[in-house]
Amino acid sequence: MPAFEGTWTYRSYLNNPDQDVEPNRLLFGMGTLVLTQPEPGEIGGSLSGTSWSLELNGDVADGDPTRLRWQGRGEIGGEVWVYDYLGYVVPDWRNGVDQVDAIVGTIVRTEPHSNGQATAGFVASWIAVRA
Repeated sequence: MPAFEGTWTYRSYLNNPDQDVEPNRLLFGMGTLVLTQPEPGEIGGSLSGTSWSLELNGDVADGDPTRLRWQGRGEIGGEVWVYDYLGYVVPDWRNGVDQVDAIVGTIVRTEPHSNGQATAGFVASWIAVRA
């Protein structure tokens, strides 16, 4: 089983450099990320939270670190949501203690939604830790 397959706790954050903003106000989204490998080099699965779910399709490139890229697409409240994700499996520290598998990356809103209030091109960062 590839290192990225399985269930992950997902959180995304606004890329705001203002250090006076409370960390909880930077939360953009959270949910459960399920990653599968339907065929070698492919990514499938889902990303879902309260009242929303995206189906994932993409690819994986072996390396150090492993690169993951996928698109999430779903219909939420009568609108189509489309986001593109780029992530890297975090390597283990040789002398690390109590490490939890993690993936870190960036996300871009590919298509607008919320009647134009959520514009395409919006970028955030994300982290997923193995559940």
